[in-house]
Amino acid sequence: MSEDSGLARLADFVAHTPRLAVLSGAGISTASGIPDYRDDHGDWKRAPPMRHQVFMASHAARQRYWARALIGFRTLQQAEPNAAHRALARLEAAGRVAGVITQNVDGLHRRAGSRRVIDLHGRADRVRCMGCGASRMRHALHAELAERNPGWLDTGARAGPDGDADLEADFAAFRVPACTRCGDGIWKPDVVFFGDSVPRARVAEAFALLEEAEGLLVVGSSLMVYSGFRFAREAARAGKPLACLNLGRTRADDLYTLKVAASAEAGLAALVEALEAVAPPPADGVTADTSTSEGTLRP
Repeated sequence: MSEDSGLARLADFVAHTPRLAVLSGAGISTASGIPDYRDDHGDWKRAPPMRHQVFMASHAARQRYWARALIGFRTLQQAEPNAAHRALARLEAAGRVAGVITQNVDGLHRRAGSRRVIDLHGRADRVRCMGCGASRMRHALHAELAERNPGWLDTGARAGPDGDADLEADFAAFRVPACTRCGDGIWKPDVVFFGDSVPRARVAEAFALLEEAEGLLVVGSSLMVYSGFRFAREAARAGKPLACLNLGRTRADDLYTLKVAASAEAGLAALVEALEAVAPPPADGVTADTSTSEGTLRP
């Protein structure tokens, strides 16, 4: 199947499957400059991310994590929504998407204008004390880290996924503050690390969205992590049609009604243009700027 014919079939799928649930992964944010973890075969391109148990048990692991994050998180902070995020917001405004379940922690769906977003793995812009439950914005903690570790921000390193950085150094002198509310609590990003579980209420919310929707569209995810794969499996069990827009292999390849190999930004932008050519969006749709270096989505 050529990319053009695949995108035409995807437009037909969306047109005939009202109020889709969308499950998005790292592949939707790579065009915003945020690296991903896996290659087109679903295999790791780099060392797996921090595990929850290691982070909680080891001060040295936390020193390494926060030292790298102080450098790498700037990429996440500076990232802007791309054509794929904006296209999904337009589809939601047009009534074609019921909501987005995202495995990403970058917040770009909301910034693009999507209203119903379930952050399955949490939000990277907040931190939480694992002792008393206090929370604060992550930029405030990073400012404190920079103050306690002068000169560290000048360290050069390539950004990694989810605010990490490819940096190996002696982290023994890196100072990590404890929670001032309880005195010795551990600050952790308000995200689900590997080895941890997605909160039950959040899982239930995602399943409720899937039950409400008529079908599921997977965008930019290999679904190698079970926390995302289970929604594709449940949609198939419930007899709901599934489509996938992704470059490379996924864990659910044998479940899809339709799979299209194309980048998320090019595929979704073309999808919106095709659908809007048939039925223009409502007057109160998303009004965010939708221009891109590759072209412009019709207003």
